[in-house]
This record gives sequence, structure tokens and C-alpha cells, in this order.
Amino acid sequence: MKKFVKAARFFLKNEVKGPGYLELVDGKFGDFSKNVPADAEIIDYGQQWIAPGLVDTHIHGFKNHDVMDNDFEGIKVMSEALLSCGVTSFLPTTLTSTHEKLQDVAQTIGDHYQEVTGAKIQGIYFEGPFFTPEHKGAQNPSYFSDPSIEVFDKWQEAAGGLIKKIAMAPERTGAVEFVKHVTQQGVVVSLGHSDATIEQAAEVVEAGASVFVHVYNGMRGLHHREPGMVGAAMTLRNVFGEMICDGHHVHPKAAQAYMDVRGRDHVALITDCMMAGGMPDGDYILGEFPVTVANGTARLKQDNNLAGSILKLKEGVKNVVDWGIATPEEAIAMASSVAATSCKIDDVCGFIAPGRDADFIVLDPDLELAATYLDGKKRYER
Repeated sequence: MKKFVKAARFFLKNEVKGPGYLELVDGKFGDFSKNVPADAEIIDYGQQWIAPGLVDTHIHGFKNHDVMDNDFEGIKVMSEALLSCGVTSFLPTTLTSTHEKLQDVAQTIGDHYQEVTGAKIQGIYFEGPFFTPEHKGAQNPSYFSDPSIEVFDKWQEAAGGLIKKIAMAPERTGAVEFVKHVTQQGVVVSLGHSDATIEQAAEVVEAGASVFVHVYNGMRGLHHREPGMVGAAMTLRNVFGEMICDGHHVHPKAAQAYMDVRGRDHVALITDCMMAGGMPDGDYILGEFPVTVANGTARLKQDNNLAGSILKLKEGVKNVVDWGIATPEEAIAMASSVAATSCKIDDVCGFIAPGRDADFIVLDPDLELAATYLDGKKRYER
């Protein structure tokens, strides 16, 4: 007996259709159709919407676990809990640390990533340590250094080739050579935690860098005589920008300005979530720094600066629509297909298309999450 999902709208690859039916075949997506056989098994979601599972490409922790704990049991807890956020694929994200600690974390994830049973690990994101201190955020500057091809190759070997993206500051010595080396391996280079000029940023983008880390945050701002990193993120060709749309990191009008200039097809919604995501307010740790979580933000105790977020990706999607700066179709794409494309993992996630893993979410018309499916099986329900 054939199985179909019935709903009012389907956010398919490059188009929205509905009402209608989407076939599920052995954990994969089949074709969309307007009619189905009389004897078909129907999962009826009525007036609700079907969208691709969300893809969080920048997330440090969740449910009191942090990637830098180097505890894969904790990452498995994250993986399961992320289904309640609408996330079906993610990149566990590191923080600046010693080269040895980062190598250990890379090896742990590389050895065990296929053991997760919730949201799928599609790679590792190294956020650092090749940054500069002017916009350090919650990164520890005592570990900052110039990029090293030799060191990166050791990390990648330990990870079994799983490192998909690494962030760095364009002004570090050796940046151009490093970018050329890792991008030739298919690794995405993102730019952030940097005081670079637009010329310095342009030079590494020309060498192959293609993403800007949480735009506006952790970077030299826009000035009319020195456009800086924000100006680079806005104007350089063929680049993507991450954005944390929690209403604290970026003002909605600033987010709109960036989206209008860059194009929503080149903005990836992320969370930059830390271990306090999904947890009560209180005291936590991000990397090696004490953090206080209250009033919807995570802030360093030492200087009250923002320290990652406690945002759930489904909330970022709803926020940009509620703020009136994106349509539902654009918002869903920014948190799924655009995010996956920006990290070159769009061959395995981010789209509803025939033959793909049937990882999808069910949304109410007001963009509240109703259910999450993984490989065609319901794994979370509100």
C-alpha cells in the first residue's frame, strides 16, 4: 500500500504547491500529486504545511550539553532534542581552544557521528581559533593564532574528513594561502570575529571564502569611509551571511537591510545556540567562560556581552515572518535550503525532492511547529 502525506501547502524544491499529497517511499520522498489511489494510506495534516527539516549550521550546544565537552553521549542528547526545534540536520560547532582539544573533539565526532538517532550530523563546523581579539565575542583570545595548514590537516584527519566549515579572520597572516588550501578540499571558509577592512575581506573571498559568521556580530561595522566586514558581507559577490534572528543579536530593521541588499537566497538563519538552549534561566558555561542566561539572552558574566544564544531555529523562522521582513517561503528556505547550500551539504539535506531522505516538519499556518519526521517516521509531536 502506498503512503502519502496530505496537507494544504508543501514547500518543495524551488516551489510551493498544494493542497495535495506527497508520497513517502521507504523513508524517502516520492512525488507530489493532486490525487492518490483509493486504497492509499494517508497521513492527513489538513490545513497544515509541510516543509523540509531545518538545518542548523552553527550550533554549540543544547539541553545542557556543549560540543566542547567532548562527550558524544551529550551530542546524542542534543541530536534528539533538536527534533523539537524542527531541526533534522546540524553541524556541531566548536569554540576556540587548544589545538589538542580541538583535535580530540574532531576525532570524537568523526568516530561516532553516525550513532546519533535524532537530528543528523552532516559535518563539523570549526568556529576558530584563527581570529583576532578586537571582536572576540565569547571566544578565548589566549588561543588565537594565525591559520596553519599543517594544523588544520591534522584536525581533518582526526575527523575523518568531517570538517565541512571553518571560520577565521581575514587579516591573519597566511589567510589567503590557508583559504586556497582548505577550499580546494571542499571545506567552506567563513569570515568573522574580525576587524578586517573591506579590502582584506575581499582578498580572502577572492581566494575562496564564501560565508560571513553571524553578520553584524563579532565584526568591524559598516562605516561610510571604511565599509569593513559588514560592508564586505553586504557587497562582495557570491557570498552567504549567517544571521541570528532572536531579536537580541540583530535589530529586525538591520536584519531587513541586510536581507534586502544580499538577497534572502543568500542569508542562512542560524542559532549560535549554547548549552542553555532548552534549559531554565541560570548560570552556565560557554567554552571556559561563565555565562548568565536571563531575559532571553546568554551573557558573559565578565563583561555582559552576548555569548551565543538560546534561540531555537524554529523560532528564528517565525520571528522573521512576524517582523514582516520575510515571507514564510523565504524564512523556511533561509533555515533549510539556503543554510545547507551555504555549507555545501545541500546534496544530503535542506530540500524536499524525490529520492531524498524524508526529513520534514509539519507547521501550522502561523509557523508553530506541530511535528518533525525523520526518514519518514514521526519523531516529535507537539
